[in-house]
Amino acid sequence: MKVRKTPLYLTLLGLIAAIFVAYFVTTERISAFDEAIIHAVQGQESPFWTAFAKFCALIGSSIPVIVISIITMLFLYFGLKHREELILFVIVVGGSALLNVVLKGLFTRERPTIHRILEETGYSFPSGHAMAAFSLYGVIVFLLWKHIRPRWGRTILLIIGALIIAMIGISRVYAGVHYPSDVLAGYLVSGSWLAFWIYWYQWYRERRATGK
Repeated sequence: MKVRKTPLYLTLLGLIAAIFVAYFVTTERISAFDEAIIHAVQGQESPFWTAFAKFCALIGSSIPVIVISIITMLFLYFGLKHREELILFVIVVGGSALLNVVLKGLFTRERPTIHRILEETGYSFPSGHAMAAFSLYGVIVFLLWKHIRPRWGRTILLIIGALIIAMIGISRVYAGVHYPSDVLAGYLVSGSWLAFWIYWYQWYRERRATGK
């Protein structure tokens, strides 16, 4: 069976979209977009949503991500004996984190100051929480997808993964620590990174299966 090139197409589309977002950010032509969404999201401020934003900030922060990553890697290595999937997981999650550091150092965008609910340090673009969420939960969804046969099970898996990723991103805007364009760029970059390595993972698996 020939390896599908859909992940490569998604990689290309994601990179092109991320470049456009970066261009609009660096030329300051995305302010209206950012401000409109910030006001809409922060206009829903309430004690419940503030507590929820803090919870999302927690599960998307470094320590929980590291803990979840370690548990996943141990399960892949010792539980399922899936060495190749372990390598894919490490490349996607670790590479995404390093890529975020490089991009933040390259763009050096300051964080928004409109209304801060939480305090964060460091640069804003692209969102580290958004990138970490997309790479971590995205690759977990991909790895679990292959082991879930019923359509309803896969549907639930996709919904849960999408909700976690979306809520972490939205919570960053709500908390006032990121512009919406930071989150959007984080999704696009991390999504492209994930799709790129999914393609090569499938290519390697197919090549090994056919003995080529």
